Amino acid sequence: MARPAGTRSTYAAVGLREDLSNVIYNISPTDTPFMSSAGRESCDSTFFEWQTDSLTAAATNRIVEGDDLANTAVAEPARVGNYCQISGKSVATTGTAEAVDFAGRRSSQAYQLAKRAKEMKRDMEKMLMENVAKAVPAAVAAGTAGQPTGDTRITAGLGAWVKTNVATFGAGGAACAGTGSNITTNGALRAITEVLIKEVIKKCFDNGSNADTIMVGPSNKQAISDLTQTTSPLRTSADKPAPAHVVAAVDIYVSDFGNFKVVPNRFQRERDAWFFDFDFWAVSYLRPFQTLDIARTGDSKKQMLVAEYGLMAKNEAASGCIYDCA
Repeated sequence: MARPAGTRSTYAAVGLREDLSNVIYNISPTDTPFMSSAGRESCDSTFFEWQTDSLTAAATNRIVEGDDLANTAVAEPARVGNYCQISGKSVATTGTAEAVDFAGRRSSQAYQLAKRAKEMKRDMEKMLMENVAKAVPAAVAAGTAGQPTGDTRITAGLGAWVKTNVATFGAGGAACAGTGSNITTNGALRAITEVLIKEVIKKCFDNGSNADTIMVGPSNKQAISDLTQTTSPLRTSADKPAPAHVVAAVDIYVSDFGNFKVVPNRFQRERDAWFFDFDFWAVSYLRPFQTLDIARTGDSKKQMLVAEYGLMAKNEAASGCIYDCA
């Protein structure tokens, strides 16, 4: 069929309105399971400290009736600390960009600030879970006068703390000191196994930990689900009128020493499988999230998001890790 001559169509028409949705679709992940589960503390200095302690091992303890006991040697608590680091993002919008009518947002500046806040939270999640030692600019560490340039304070991440309840390392791997001052030495990667999982869970139990969460990257979340197939095959259910389904995931790992939630984290290192008791982890804030207005230097509005914070490992022996997971 052909269109009759002189028939007006949309292809040559003038003045057609654009049809632009008033919704902006963004599926970028924003969940931060570690920060959301850890506690929140406040501090009053760029270097904050706390104390840890432990009991002696259980032993045979019998004394003679009427005995005059010798004084027991006292072990002092350990004093540890971490530095606060600063994270920030800035947004500048021209006066014109704020005045025009954008689809999907009332204020371009407010929209961009909201995006930057979500990005910054993801950045913080990633950094807190990294294998990085605490650091401070050299001039400050040496106590010399003057403000050093080009250096930033670094808060020690998880890999610089957890050293007691760890699985056998991959070849070449070694534990950190557990004080935030040095990192865990990466070893050769190998597949996560149930033997490694049980090793860490038993160490946690032996040392008094009440860890109840296993946090892993996406690939190892699937790997843990695959482990169950060696003892419990995939199951289908057709007992009810609802469609049959396949159970192919492990969200709760039932061990001899308690149940563990298995939680995937997009922003952690894939090579680490963490076993957390979140009562012993916190993010300590010197300056919580805040929006700062920056002085105008022209026809634009400038604002900065900033947070100053550090990771607080209240007692690293409350948690564990399988390092060097493939």
